Amino acid sequence: MIIIVDDREELTCVDTLGFGREGISTEGLAACDFEDWVRTAPEPELAAVEAFVLGECSDRRIFPKMIKQRSRAPVLALNVDQSLQETLDLFASGVDDVIGNPTHIHEILARIKAIKRRAVAEAEGAVSGEIRVFGDGRDPEVGGEPLHLPRRERRILEYLVSNKGRRVTKSQIFNFVYGLFSEEIDENVIESHISKLRKRLRHRLGHDPIDSQRYLGYRLLDA
Repeated sequence: MIIIVDDREELTCVDTLGFGREGISTEGLAACDFEDWVRTAPEPELAAVEAFVLGECSDRRIFPKMIKQRSRAPVLALNVDQSLQETLDLFASGVDDVIGNPTHIHEILARIKAIKRRAVAEAEGAVSGEIRVFGDGRDPEVGGEPLHLPRRERRILEYLVSNKGRRVTKSQIFNFVYGLFSEEIDENVIESHISKLRKRLRHRLGHDPIDSQRYLGYRLLDA
């Protein structure tokens, strides 16, 4: 089931977006009714929701946070005017995607599926041996336990895991961590970050999983 939140009668009373043609049931709610429902709905009802689509309605920017407190279903918003500021404001409110309106039902369904795939990937993380990184700000898991890392070291480890088995240069790591135009920072700072990272990993794992060769760069060993 997909919940459509919209104060326009044609969307709350009739599935004009076309979900029904794809065999997907919908429930249209006006903003005032939705706010009451999302706060009080029993867990089985919420678990049946595949996605929430926020259309034209009052105070819709407060809804993403309310939804995510109770459901993991994707939250999409329709941007009728397709204005940049409205799009930015909607993303800032916590929606997972913003769609221009009118749009094709197949595009909406494809975006819902893409959001769900990303959520699964972020939850599971990327793995190399005993190292798991997440890419969403969480500390990595090393040897089955979280390992707190300073932000730069965490980003370096994420880059090494994403390129596991391949050798990457100091310049490549620098550009990933600091950006392409950080001329005020010497890229040799990467050597210091990696030295500290290797000590932390060695302490946790009992061995150094980062192979380095002068002039060639670094490679994470999948062990």
